[in-house]
Order: sequence, then C-alpha cells, then structure tokens
Amino acid sequence: MNKYKIITMSFVFATALFASCDDNDNSSKSPDFVGSYVQQDQMARPAINTVFIGSGAPKDAFNTAIPSAMGTAYQSVFQSRLLALNAGYTTNALGQTAAQLTGLLATDVLNVKKTGTTTFFDGTNILTGRALADDVIDVELLLIFGGPAGTSNAALTSDHVNANDKPFTASFPYLATAW
Repeated sequence: MNKYKIITMSFVFATALFASCDDNDNSSKSPDFVGSYVQQDQMARPAINTVFIGSGAPKDAFNTAIPSAMGTAYQSVFQSRLLALNAGYTTNALGQTAAQLTGLLATDVLNVKKTGTTTFFDGTNILTGRALADDVIDVELLLIFGGPAGTSNAALTSDHVNANDKPFTASFPYLATAW
C-alpha cells in the first residue's frame, strides 16, 4: 500500500513541477500603468487610525481621504474617541485642548521641517518630521494620557519599547539589518 502512495505522490509532484514551468525566458517585464489607481492606506502618524477610527468602512474611508479634507471630516470623530479613552482629558503636554489635538491628529500627514532638527518630538521640537529612532507611540500615548505636565496616567504613557531591537545603520537606507 505504501508503494502505491509513494508512486502517486511522486506523480502529483512531477505534474505540479512541469505544469508550473513555461519556456518563456523573457524575465524583464515593463510596469503596467494602465488603469485607475487609488490610495489604499496612509500612515504618517502610526497607530492614529487604529486608535481613533473604528474598523471596516470608516477606517477605509479615512485611509483614502484627501489630507486637506481629513480635519473637517474626522476631527469630531477623533475628539469623541479621545474623550472616551481619557474622560479626564483637559490639555496635553503641548498645551493643546481636545479639539486642538484631535484637529492636528485627524489630518494624517507627516510634517517636515526643511531646516533644523527632524523629529516627531524631542521635548523641544514637535512634529518637524520623524527619525527612525523616534518613539512615536510613546509620544502619542503621552499626548493622549499624560495630561498638562505629561506625568498623569504614568501606566498609560509608554509602551515600554524603548529602542529598536537592532541598531540602525549610519548610511542609507539606515534601516537595521534583518535578523
């Protein structure tokens, strides 16, 4: 019985191998730009969509929204969610009210300062870009839960992941080597 299983399986594997091969040696293909393309996602500020937008259609609509229309369309949604997450919210470490913070976050774009320090937040510079080593999640948690001095709700103001698992490189593309 085992002999027949081995023969059958050999036949199946051989058939699959030959069926998936062709004689076309032309491996260079031109990109196909025919058709319509649409934006599927945006992620200027990581986790913002995850935290402030529900799942399903609203998340998809947010991901494909034009940035200039995002603030108007989503600020009130973000504010309702912020106050549901932190009912005691007054202002954050930047002095922003709930409306100001959610107005900023609802427009999911990455601000970039052309000169000076590029950082998500370093205590002085705020949203002037984003460096690879910036702890974006901790900054967002601090702004949501940290209160006016950034010291409220200490258990909620950090994800306790303080660095990348491997150091970033000093040359382009700067990413850490793969494990």
